[in-house]
Amino acid sequence: MNIKPLGERVLIKHAKQEEKTKGGIYIPESAKEEKKEGEVYAVGQYKDGKELPLKKGDKVIYGGYSSEEITIDGEKYLFVDFKDILAKIE
Repeated sequence: MNIKPLGERVLIKHAKQEEKTKGGIYIPESAKEEKKEGEVYAVGQYKDGKELPLKKGDKVIYGGYSSEEITIDGEKYLFVDFKDILAKIE
């Protein structure tokens, strides 16, 4: 499926949380922290038509409280406003 976010939005595939610690201890669902990290799947544009400074495959850290979650082919994705992208991981 080909999705193009409208406006200054970014579609992010949420990073999976670790199932166990480095020492081999399994982490129960109730103790996992939600990681605000993901991989860019699709990018919208600025209002003037210029491309946002991200591309598919970029790893990002995001914040904010408003995001729309959708499921595509059994995978969870988030629509996040570009202003809520805090950093690009290189």
